[in-house]
Amino acid sequence: MVKEFNTQARVGVGLETLWPALSKDFSFIVPKVIPNIVKDVQVIEGDGGVGTILIFNFWPGVSSSGSYQREKITELDEFSHEIGLQVIEGGYLNQGLSYYKTTYQLSAIGEHQTLVNVKISYDHESDIEERTKPTKTSESTLFYVRCLEKYLLNGA
Repeated sequence: MVKEFNTQARVGVGLETLWPALSKDFSFIVPKVIPNIVKDVQVIEGDGGVGTILIFNFWPGVSSSGSYQREKITELDEFSHEIGLQVIEGGYLNQGLSYYKTTYQLSAIGEHQTLVNVKISYDHESDIEERTKPTKTSESTLFYVRCLEKYLLNGA
């Protein structure tokens, strides 16, 4: 049964700047935002819309879940500023999870502030380690959001 974990962050970047960085420019920006973790992101199928498949290649020794993670864009709504990325191979699926999806939904809360709602949907067939629980994986998601904020504020 799929479970959900929700969290959120306020960032000091306007919606009009943050949304493209989390959607259409995502594959180019991730290695620049967390260069010590992600070596590169390759688009292996699709045009950046729903159905697009991305491979995140990690630097050696960075991830205990392998050297890569393959994700599919399952949701992309320009109007509600929502994007969903489902892990389809590697990464968290190598750590006991059978399903893992992160959905970002952005809302403007001022000209230079955005509320980022994060929903993590997950399932597992057996016991999972503490580091794989959504309370822990959400920390890395929020870490990415904070790094993205810093990157954009520094004139990216």
